[in-house]
Amino acid sequence: MPPRAGRGIPWFVVAGLLVAALSMRGPIVAPTPVLRDIEADFGIGSATAGLLTTAPVLMFALLTPLAALVIRRSGAELALMLSLSGVLLGTVIRALPGFGWMLAGMFVIGAAVTIGNIVIPVIIRRDVPSAHVGIITAAYVAMLNAGSLVTSLLTAPLASLIGWPASLLAWSLLTVAGILLWAAHLSRTRRPGGGWADRYSGPEPRSEGGRSAVRDIDPTTLTGPLPVAARGRQERTILRRPVTWLLLSAFAAQTTIYYSLSTWLPTLTADELGLDPAAAGALASLFQGAAIAGAFVVPLLARFTPAIVPTLTICASWLILTVGMLLAPQLTWLWLVVGAVAHAGGFVVIFTALVTVARNDREAAGMSALVQGGGYAFGALGAPVVGALHEWTGGWSAALALLVVLAVFYCVALLAAGRASRSGRG
Repeated sequence: MPPRAGRGIPWFVVAGLLVAALSMRGPIVAPTPVLRDIEADFGIGSATAGLLTTAPVLMFALLTPLAALVIRRSGAELALMLSLSGVLLGTVIRALPGFGWMLAGMFVIGAAVTIGNIVIPVIIRRDVPSAHVGIITAAYVAMLNAGSLVTSLLTAPLASLIGWPASLLAWSLLTVAGILLWAAHLSRTRRPGGGWADRYSGPEPRSEGGRSAVRDIDPTTLTGPLPVAARGRQERTILRRPVTWLLLSAFAAQTTIYYSLSTWLPTLTADELGLDPAAAGALASLFQGAAIAGAFVVPLLARFTPAIVPTLTICASWLILTVGMLLAPQLTWLWLVVGAVAHAGGFVVIFTALVTVARNDREAAGMSALVQGGGYAFGALGAPVVGALHEWTGGWSAALALLVVLAVFYCVALLAAGRASRSGRG
């Protein structure tokens, strides 16, 4: 059952979720500051190296139904423990000698993170009082970016001291901390009957009188596909709605830009600005670090400005980032700070529109799964394609030009979807 509005914040649960969030993005970004070393040691090209971030993103797209089943069968608390344990296992596999093992470890990490992507918002919506869901979710998103920041900033310096394989393995300490804290929570909440309190079983929330409560869903909690899928007639209705494809297009463009840049930023800045690996990693970490504050920008704008302002802000941020990187790389630090607002707030803008146009809970769930499943599948292509363009042309201009095109496409799709959500059409 959802928590009562007057109930206090479960701080131990929140602490466990925030520490767990450090392992939901950091392990994916960790190899990017040392990609050049990985390429040299394994004798692979840039397109092949880009598969290291493609693997987990592809898992996000493909494993949502299985992750939802895991959550239903095990319960939310145990599912999060399985997610963290899977991240730890994948990190260990990634440390084994050979590129094949490294890629396999990234697949395992992606599969485990898929469960975490879904279950953490479920626990937040279930256990946090409704008045505080938005701020706790923003804190969760900030911690996702904090994990990426720490790994982007410190992997290269660690690698210079202990080698890049050991530096990647060292980040397992964050995951171990999350496992220990969540295990302490499980030991406190386990009941004599053998289960955990309030297992998630997938019922749709209902408002008074049995009506759908979809309009009461906080879009900032939709940080993973809802573990409910539309079927049959409902699914066909979703597929016939133009707004579904507009939102899918916007999310696909966003994930492609984000994961392309997250993968290649350290290498790109090292090549373009002549930086050493540690300095390039530090500069690239701005893209993750500034997003910690950026996660709160869209909720604030949505509260105090007209509905179109957050959308225009995110569109402008993506355009400034990509065009700036292409035309004035010497100001990369500025473009990355602006771009951090785009990737931190873009999710909220897209799913605010989704929640607005959905006619009921099941449609919101089906649209969420379709938009994110398709978006992540497309986004998984970004890093290898950008790496291939760099490899073929010997520079970064073609790759950055592609990201500019994607940013324009993103803006057109998102503005059209926003218009449909405000007019009630689509």
